[in-house]
Order: sequence, then C-alpha cells, then structure tokens
Amino acid sequence: MNSMYKQIAMIWHKKPEEFVKAIRMRKIDWRKGRTIERLEHPTRIDRARRLGYKAKQGFIVVRVKVRRGGQQKRHLIAGRRPKRKGINKLTVNKSIQRIAEERAAKKYSTLEVLNSYYVGEDGKSKFYEIIMVDTHHPVISSDPKYRWLLDDANKGRVFRGLTSAGKKGRGLRWKGKGAERMRPSRKANIRRERRIQYKVVP
Repeated sequence: MNSMYKQIAMIWHKKPEEFVKAIRMRKIDWRKGRTIERLEHPTRIDRARRLGYKAKQGFIVVRVKVRRGGQQKRHLIAGRRPKRKGINKLTVNKSIQRIAEERAAKKYSTLEVLNSYYVGEDGKSKFYEIIMVDTHHPVISSDPKYRWLLDDANKGRVFRGLTSAGKKGRGLRWKGKGAERMRPSRKANIRRERRIQYKVVP
C-alpha cells in the first residue's frame, strides 16, 4: 500500500503530460461548478491519508474554490499619488488556504475541519480540498485516534488557527535557535526579545 501512495505522490510531483491534460480538463469543470462542493472521495488520496483522512463513516471531503491574487478597492476621487491610493496589491494576513478552510467550516457548521491540501489552480482561482469530521457520529466518538476532536478545546479549531495551515500562518512552523524561539509564535518571541533588549518590564 505504501508503494501505491508513493507512486501517486510522484505523479503529482513530476506531472507528466498526460496527467497535466487530465487535470486541465478537470479544472474547467471545477471552475464552472459550485464554490463549495462535496466530494465522494479525495482527489489526492496519498495527501489526504497523510493528513488524517480515513475512508469510513464520519469523514467528508469538500473542494473549495478561492480567488487568487490580492484584493482591490474602489478608485479614490480625492487627490493622492498612485502609490498612496491603496487600490491594488492588498493582501490579508491569512493565507488563501486558511480562508478556504473557514468557508468550508461556515458552510458545514456541524462539522470540524481536520486538515486541508492543495489540488490545483487556474488563472483566477485556487482549489483546496478540506477534510472534515462529524464529531457527533458514533464511529468517530468510538475511535480512540479521533476522540480528541470531541473535547471542548477543539471546537471551532479552524477559526483559532489550530489546523496545519493555521499553525503555519501563526509562525509555529518557524525553526529558530532553540525550541524556546518557536513558541508561542514568531511575533510573540520578537516582542519578548525587544522587551529584553530595551529592559522593559512586562
């Protein structure tokens, strides 16, 4: 089984011509489809299994379409230099993957987001598949590997940056000098170092 998943991962990594053509035709259908669409099975089974997906009751896979690039504002009438108008290249602090996870969580409010992964993009949109878990299902509640999702501390975990993409956006994937520089976040450690540098009492 492991060799099968390795072969699937290598196909996604190397992307031969036949594979690229097939994915291109899929993206045309994805673009015409709904923004949030429930799937029968994941597109990238190797990546989904690595992130915790199991082919059993209680697990749901959703594909989300999110816009690419920065945001835009209305053109300002008042006099300003183009540099100061702030119309183009406006980006939010959250990654597009986190935005996709939150939209899926709002659509399926009774489910919890486990993780997500990238499946493709075109000129306008990016596509992510979200792994969601029904915590009220008896199969999930009786499974010791996923029983931790029933705790109150994990409710709404996607909105608090507790998924893999959320932890990356919070700076918890940053590798600094020593484990103390990795927690609780990159920004918190920068503030702490400044307090020590200028001898500010917290």
